[in-house]
Amino acid sequence: QVQLVESGGGLVQAGGSLRLSCAASGSGFSIHTMGWYRQAPGKQRELVATITRDGRTNYGDSVKGRFTISRDNAKNTVYLQMNSLKPEDTGGYYCYADVQGILRYDYWGQGTQVTVSS
Repeated sequence: QVQLVESGGGLVQAGGSLRLSCAASGSGFSIHTMGWYRQAPGKQRELVATITRDGRTNYGDSVKGRFTISRDNAKNTVYLQMNSLKPEDTGGYYCYADVQGILRYDYWGQGTQVTVSS
């Protein structure tokens, strides 16, 4: 069983920065793609960024140039550096991992709240 534990959310003023972390715990697995999605109240969950095991990245259009995703494969951890935050970045941020164990399965974290005040 794999668990994803997120940290780093909080309240920040517009223009500020936050760094999110997500660590995968467990044993006997490897992780293909990791990433972050977010969901604002009343809206659908949307892509923020993903990163493959060999470092290829993909970003949602609304965060390109402001957010940077990275990962540490040895620690099974993914990071999201968020700069120049805007009020519209507010929402729950959910970590995602495409995990290969005996079977291949998608795992999600419990979410961490990011609130950007204007």
